[in-house]
Amino acid sequence: MTQSFPLSVAVIGAGPAGLMAAERLAASGARVDVYDRMPSTLRKFLMAGRGGLNLTHSEPFERFVARYGKRAGNLRPALEAFSADALRKWADGLEAETFVGSSGRVFPKAMKASPLARAWLKRLEALSVRVHLRHDWTGWTGGALAFDTPDGAVEASPDITILALGGASWPKLGSTGGWGDILAGRGVEIAPFRAANAGFQVAWSAHFMDRFAGQPLKTIALIFGGRTVRGEIMLTRYGVEGGAVYALSGSLRDAIARDGHADLVIDLKPDMTAGQLASKLGRASPKDSLSNRLRKALSLPPAAIGLVHETHAADVKAVTVRLEAMQGLERAISSAGGIRFEDLSAGFELKALPGVYAIGEMLDWEAPTGGYLLQACFSTAVAAADSILGRKTGVS
Repeated sequence: MTQSFPLSVAVIGAGPAGLMAAERLAASGARVDVYDRMPSTLRKFLMAGRGGLNLTHSEPFERFVARYGKRAGNLRPALEAFSADALRKWADGLEAETFVGSSGRVFPKAMKASPLARAWLKRLEALSVRVHLRHDWTGWTGGALAFDTPDGAVEASPDITILALGGASWPKLGSTGGWGDILAGRGVEIAPFRAANAGFQVAWSAHFMDRFAGQPLKTIALIFGGRTVRGEIMLTRYGVEGGAVYALSGSLRDAIARDGHADLVIDLKPDMTAGQLASKLGRASPKDSLSNRLRKALSLPPAAIGLVHETHAADVKAVTVRLEAMQGLERAISSAGGIRFEDLSAGFELKALPGVYAIGEMLDWEAPTGGYLLQACFSTAVAAADSILGRKTGVS
């Protein structure tokens, strides 16, 4: 199918995926309208950027792609077409120059999202992208998109529709997953939503919880399901959270669903062998208490020593913590579940709804924190936009 511009496109969802698709299409001459049910754009993006906006990661591509687990193959073409380097160049073009942190994560030098967001919205305005806020998409009326607004029902009939409605985490910021029923009614299969990148509940004693909640455990290793992850975690009143936990959250979540619990092993001294630990402890005074030996001989902080006592661990390299449940979607950083890749074309068009594309966290993939979440949102947006442009100009 070949069509001359101006092509009209409706993008539903004003998060990073939606706005990236809008920019790509508008820059090529399309007439783009963006709709969002919330009163402002980029709400989740701005919230995530309060503590330093982790845009992407600088690690080698093959290792990067592997972070997407079973969906690595589905996402690979999009990640190749719009890579971490491409994302950095895009951010640099918005005067949000990036740098690589010591962990390999990539951040804007401003260490926050708001300057980038302002520059981005200004660019979209210059490209004549029209943004319609407080427009709650309710599906289709006949062949037209239907929205509820404070001023009543509104319809739109674009040539192309891009859905960028997010997953089901942080619902107060707009990602409710409520679109699932709309698409399911149109023959699109939706994998159930599950929390991803969230903390886990542990039945701490009142003493441990009161004394150590809010304290981190740094330079440790977590071991579960044959995988070892280095990093740090935070002890909380309800259990544990943090980047190292999130890296294992999918397998931990699935184990709890299967077995009713998951036993997470923590190595408090991953840089020391068992022999080195035994030697250091052997030189400690036998008159010292266990706490003093762990503090003096191994330099363990109070929270780590408290964890050894709490779990009755006999080995600081194998402290077992039983996780009883995962935090819900309302506290999760991201979600798993959504539109199955089997229901999409290679260009992210819905097979059941020709002319309708889906991108970002709406799709059934998950990845740990570290820049992987935003990268996939941006990459799928670019891939869908390029597919639309190729389709409308007759390029296969």
